[in-house]
This record gives sequence, C-alpha cells and structure tokens, in this order.
Amino acid sequence: MSAGSVWSTSRPPPPRPRASDGSLASAAQPADPSAQRNQENPMSTIAFIGLGIMGSPMAVHLQNAGHRVVGFNPSPDKTAPLVQAGGSAAGSVADAVRDADVVAVMVPDSPDVRDVLTGEDGVFANAKEGTLVIDFSSIRPDVTVELAKTAKAKGFRLLDAPVSGGEAGAKNAALSIMVGGEATDFEAAREVFDALGRTVVHVGGNGAGQTVKAANQLIVAANIQALAEAVVFLGAYGVDLEAALDVLGGGLAGSKVLEQKRSAMASHDFTPGFRIDLHHKDLGIVTSAAREAGVVVPVGGLLAQLMASARANGDGALDHSGLLRGVERLSGRLSD
Repeated sequence: MSAGSVWSTSRPPPPRPRASDGSLASAAQPADPSAQRNQENPMSTIAFIGLGIMGSPMAVHLQNAGHRVVGFNPSPDKTAPLVQAGGSAAGSVADAVRDADVVAVMVPDSPDVRDVLTGEDGVFANAKEGTLVIDFSSIRPDVTVELAKTAKAKGFRLLDAPVSGGEAGAKNAALSIMVGGEATDFEAAREVFDALGRTVVHVGGNGAGQTVKAANQLIVAANIQALAEAVVFLGAYGVDLEAALDVLGGGLAGSKVLEQKRSAMASHDFTPGFRIDLHHKDLGIVTSAAREAGVVVPVGGLLAQLMASARANGDGALDHSGLLRGVERLSGRLSD
C-alpha cells in the first residue's frame, strides 16, 4: 500500500440488523439465520477494504446479514464498529483477503483502488484465484476497464458498483447501487448488494457503473448548488426559510437533495456525510470523461469550478452541502 494513504473520516453508526425483500432475513427464519446463511452461501467470507463514512456501516450490514466479514482500514480504530458487530479486523489488505470469497473495496479515488488491487500487499497478489471483487468506490471509468482486464488475466472477477445515497443511505442500507461487469458476476453478488441497497441495477459491462455514477454526481451537484442559491436568495428577502422549503419540497422543485440537505443548510452544520473534496474529484471525472466522449457539459464545468473554489477557500473537508458557503461568499453574506 502507498505510504500516507488515508481513506476515511468515519463517524460510524451503531450496528443494527436489517431485513429487506431481497434478503433471507425477510422470510421465516430458523433460530440462527446467520448460521444457516453461512452454511448455504458460498460467498459467506467477505473482506471489506476501506471502513470510512460509507464503508463502515456497509461492512456492519454485511456482518449482520450473516456473512463473515474481515475488515481493513489504514486507521485501525475505524474497524471498531465492525468488530463490535461480530466481524474481525485484519492488519493488512493481504491478511484481509487471503481467505475471502468476496472482496469489497470502498476507498476514495482511482489511485487508491489501483493500489488496493494491484499493489504488492494487494488483492491480486494475495487473494484466492476466482475471488469476486466488488469495487464500491467512485473512480474513473477508464481505470475500472483497465483493472477489470487485469483482474480477468489474473483469474479474478471484477464488478464496479459505485453507490449513491451518502452516509444516510449507507447507515440505513438504502443505497442505490449501479453495477458494471458480467451479468453472471452480478447475479452471484446479489446477496451482498441486497444487504446494502434498495435500488440495485446492472447497467452494463465494466466501467458502466462508474459512468452512471459520474452522471449521478453531476445531477447531485447541480441540485445542491441550486438549493444553496435558493437558500441565500430567500434569506436576502427575509422569507421564513423552513416554510419556504416546505412548500418548494412539495412541488416540482422537490428533490432528495432538498429533503436531505435542507437541515444542514438551514443550521450551517456541514459535518461531512460526503465531502466537497470527494465531489470535486467526481466532477473532475465527469468533465474528463465528457471531453473524451466529445460531449458538452457546461453546467458540469461550472460546478467543477465552484467545487474547486470551495476547496481553495478551505471548505474541502465539509459536507458538499457546504457549497452554500460559496454562494454566501460571492454574495458578501458569509458570516464566518
């Protein structure tokens, strides 16, 4: 692993079990459903690499679903919620993946994924041949395609499965998961996905999941920026913000972004659920991929610049709802 690699700023939730229509927990169960799942499910041993804001609750959900989860994070204290849920902690990627049937990866960026998979201490050098690798990270589509080819040549199977829903979606096992890769591998991973998300869709071959995620991040950033501008606009006229957002949320202007980010903007509490730093990275993926495809994303380009401005002004570690501060700054209304 690369020296100095830091993956997480986790604020993990208390572990809790979950039942859903897609999991064995939703049907009538024997006294010990976890034991039955571990006996019947050939993918019962999962190595989870990257236990940050998103990865920690995801790993806990998998453990609670009956899998045996071994986690690794560069900051060892981040493994505590998984261990409390009955999982175990490994001292390295190599130790985590050695006996795994499935390797799940949730790290920040393309170099991190490349390092986890191809490094000397990584998955391809230490996991069993035939292991299914599920990359939940959001990275460049072209890097995913490259890594999938390498995985196949080395006897591994790779799915790119970036997620949307933020910290709340990870905690509530309500993520949207967009999956690229072979259809047979997607079906093999269904029990893993069903323990983590409510909307799980196979969108195409390797790289397709990352392409859809890039489009998702473009739409989310546009909604956050529009909401931020609306909040500052309403404030300038002294309108009751809560009342205004209530009525806006009930009409065509309503969105998941408005539902989930209005409180943060109203209270100026930008505790990170998804950091501006990471959204800046994702918009770089959008603009780069758009250029390579020969398509024009003018709003995406502007959003990338606004994210870059937020980072340049020291807001990179804030939640992406902190784009509000950029609008306030431009309007001469930033209070701190």
